[in-house]
Amino acid sequence: MFGDMMGMMGKLKETQQKVEETKKRLDHVLVDEQSNDGFLKVTLTANRTIKNVSISDDLMADKEMLEDYLITVFNKAIEKATNVNETELAAVAKEGMPNIPGMDMFG
Repeated sequence: MFGDMMGMMGKLKETQQKVEETKKRLDHVLVDEQSNDGFLKVTLTANRTIKNVSISDDLMADKEMLEDYLITVFNKAIEKATNVNETELAAVAKEGMPNIPGMDMFG
């Protein structure tokens, strides 16, 4: 029994390391999003760090429209990045989880 516990602890430590590595890797996974007309483009990492924003001159003339675009496009980009992030981390966590009753919440 004790050996099983030690093995599990080692597995959890290994999984934690994999999670950390995955988080680092997600800094280099880029998610692009843009408005339907392409006037506003944003690039985020899968860890939801903004890397790039491109705003068309057409939007610069209309402050209210630009603000609306920023909110809409950033929210869509953050949602997309969050999905990538959660999918990647859940895959690592699931892979490292021994079949413990009640631990199948990642499924």
